[in-house]
Amino acid sequence: MSEERDRDVEKVYSTSEFVAKLRRLADALETGERFEIQVSGERIRVPAGAEFNIEHEREGNEEEIEFQLKWTNK
Repeated sequence: MSEERDRDVEKVYSTSEFVAKLRRLADALETGERFEIQVSGERIRVPAGAEFNIEHEREGNEEEIEFQLKWTNK
């Protein structure tokens, strides 16, 4: 089994693409199913038991909200 490389990717989506991804995520959360998403060519499988949080950052005039899902691969 190969070891996964560290990765830190940020991708910008159109409003319609972002809405579609959020809808699929919400559906998976409501049904307790795994969520799959492809980001910059890599398929990510988020388990149903992942923890999620919302983070708010402010620096000067810029603000940011991050919706985060965290889990440990077994």
